Amino acid sequence: MNATPESLRLAELAENAAARRNAMVYAVCAALGGAAAPVSIGLGGLAGSFLLDADKSLATAPVTGFNIGVAIAAIPAAALMRRIGRRRGFMAGAVIGIAGMALAAFALLANSFWLFALALGVNGSANAFSQQYRFAATDRGTPQFRAKAIGWALTGGVAAAFIGPQLILQTRDLLAPVPFAGAFLAATGLFAASMLVLSFLSPSQFAAAATTDDRPARPLLQIVTQPVFVVAALCAAGSYALMSFVMTAAPLAMVGCGFSVDEATLGIQWHVLAMFAPSFFTGSLIARLGKMPVIATGMAILVASAAAALGGLSLANFWGALILLGIGWNFAFIGSTAMVTDSYRPSEKARAQGANDFILFSSVAFASLMSGNVLTGSGWATINMIVFPVVALCLAALAWLAWRQKPQTAA
Repeated sequence: MNATPESLRLAELAENAAARRNAMVYAVCAALGGAAAPVSIGLGGLAGSFLLDADKSLATAPVTGFNIGVAIAAIPAAALMRRIGRRRGFMAGAVIGIAGMALAAFALLANSFWLFALALGVNGSANAFSQQYRFAATDRGTPQFRAKAIGWALTGGVAAAFIGPQLILQTRDLLAPVPFAGAFLAATGLFAASMLVLSFLSPSQFAAAATTDDRPARPLLQIVTQPVFVVAALCAAGSYALMSFVMTAAPLAMVGCGFSVDEATLGIQWHVLAMFAPSFFTGSLIARLGKMPVIATGMAILVASAAAALGGLSLANFWGALILLGIGWNFAFIGSTAMVTDSYRPSEKARAQGANDFILFSSVAFASLMSGNVLTGSGWATINMIVFPVVALCLAALAWLAWRQKPQTAA
């Protein structure tokens, strides 16, 4: 018996309701696991500078280690989840996070810079699993619902924006006289709490949506060379790399301009809040306006962030630039992630998502490494001037893709 339009509509509503519930669960987990990332990124450069005696140009190398860890683990994390399921995969990532945070605290106590950089690499590997929350949210729901599901899953970052920086402020001197070690030790509790939340989920909640698309998987090279994948990956990597490049340098620049560590930490808190707060409505904007217009808007806001930073060295300039940086990243990154999901079949999901995150975080790792060198060698103004050509490249790619798709849309 053929399905009626009404039965199909009810099936879609039920499927989207399941996707909505899952996205909210992932948001809670992201709030806990995601709060650990600001500890590594916000303190990575400052703690690295503390461990270095003379040459401070390598101060952001631990943050680079974090992003290298994400890049290296991106494909294995996606493959592991395909094999053992979402719940077990996320719990495995939490165990790695506990080990990495404990190792970072030990490295600071031992006054070992390179062991600290290695520890943040382990933390980055754990973050590769956390990055899968946004893709896990699309396991259920109709294709039109994916952008909303991604946005809702990322709303957990709003809580993470408060939890991470406040954890730093309250525990950074827990193991005094060694600064920052206490915050890393306390962050192990975040991963432990996320494991507790995940333990209440039944495996059926991670089941993929039923699909009639049973076409075989294509070679990975064929997937990643599609124009839509290339442009989506470029815009995702461009926006994320710029965000990391500027954000990694910002705490060092603020302290160098005479502001306190607390003021720098609060600036990162406002930045992380701005990264995720728009997620409540970004998905709806994408559904209404389309992916490319929202990505382009995000790129324009990144330009506004650079302009605010170049406008002066007051606390308002730093915080304003960081807030705009977060909002611009949100629009560009969620839009790009939603565009990536248009480029693969269900049978290709794990490989395509892993490849996307490998490209993404390889770029972010390079950006964070260069951040300290550029800041030390050329200053805060140069950091922000680099935003303009990268944004121009991404906008040109979007315009090319829109031009390329125009005949198909009109047909």
